[in-house]
Amino acid sequence: MTTPNISARRTVGACAALMVGALTLTACGGSANAKDDEKGGDGGTKTSVAKIAISAKDGSTGASINSTGVKVSDGKLTDVKMTVAGSDQAVPGSMSGDGKAWKPKEQLERGTKYQISATAQDTDGRTAAANSIFTTVTSSNSFIGTYTPDNGTTVGVGMPVSFTFDKAITDRKTVQSHITVTSSSGQKVVGHWFNGQRLDFRPQEYWKAGSKVTMNIDLDGVEGANGVYGVQKKTVTFTVGRSQVSTVDAGTQTMTVVRDGKTVKTIPISAGSAQHTTYNGQMVISEKFVQTRMNSRTVGLGGEYDIPDVPHAMRLTTSGTFIHGNYWYNKGNPPFGRQGTSHGCVGLADVQGAGGSTPSKWFYDNSLIGDVVIVKNSPDKTVAPDNGLNGWNMAWSQWVSGDAS
Repeated sequence: MTTPNISARRTVGACAALMVGALTLTACGGSANAKDDEKGGDGGTKTSVAKIAISAKDGSTGASINSTGVKVSDGKLTDVKMTVAGSDQAVPGSMSGDGKAWKPKEQLERGTKYQISATAQDTDGRTAAANSIFTTVTSSNSFIGTYTPDNGTTVGVGMPVSFTFDKAITDRKTVQSHITVTSSSGQKVVGHWFNGQRLDFRPQEYWKAGSKVTMNIDLDGVEGANGVYGVQKKTVTFTVGRSQVSTVDAGTQTMTVVRDGKTVKTIPISAGSAQHTTYNGQMVISEKFVQTRMNSRTVGLGGEYDIPDVPHAMRLTTSGTFIHGNYWYNKGNPPFGRQGTSHGCVGLADVQGAGGSTPSKWFYDNSLIGDVVIVKNSPDKTVAPDNGLNGWNMAWSQWVSGDAS
């Protein structure tokens, strides 16, 4: 059975140049209107030696939404105010403990004009001031990569790191060089571009159970295409849980669940019918829903079905292959484990409402996003590597050939 593609992915300016002001931002970082009551020996006013640097240059139109901030040398910041320009909307920020730096507490908005006013004092109490009005990088001149898995999650051994960019990337090498994926297992991790907007990373074999994977994203200010810059800068870590690989045999209509090398359960299933066969190949669970609607019209099958409460549904492909519970199974059909009757999904016995103690609920409760479900002995073809998170169906040599690093 199939359903609309439901994406559950997540995400986060451009180059910001350091500025030491001139004119209104004097050579020492103070404003032209800064005052100091201390007189020099010749009767003139001594200038503060504190030097304020606002990372977003006054008048700039492509400032970073991540790294904008204020720093001072030869002094300490005494006050920093940041607002959305032309309004009283304050931008909260935090000062470093030594008073040498200030930064916004939250990521800035794209395509927004801001104003920063900062003052500082040197060790003699003399004041310096600096101001900057700037606009952050716009949506049209920036790109974002939606990625999976999320930070802090625990996933199955088959879970790749997958990026989908909101704009076509023409400089794939540069973009990929600013994303690194490493594992505590020591496994070599290689990237593969499926097209200009999708980049996945995986090791040659499934992740080692219990390993920690770290993804460093340093795309802020990186030019991915002509005049289009990245805006993300963050570190994401996730944990690989126990190993679970479940094999669906369409010939015998059974699924064998193997956890950490041991068979823990064999479950009768109903795979695709002769008219609507199930893909073969290694498929990774990418989403889980206790209940979801499945409508055949969303995948071009006309009005064959529209079920509003399919229980224990887990997505295997973008095109709509799921492993899910089935409570509407025709009692006139042979029982589960005897015949494939689905529209291409893998069905397990279940009850309406997703309650009770059923084979489908057990499998749902014992599965992680990132677990592998292998289908074999189906008359259908092998699933395409980019149809879902299913790059494991690509030979390693082919996978490596798509690496731009």
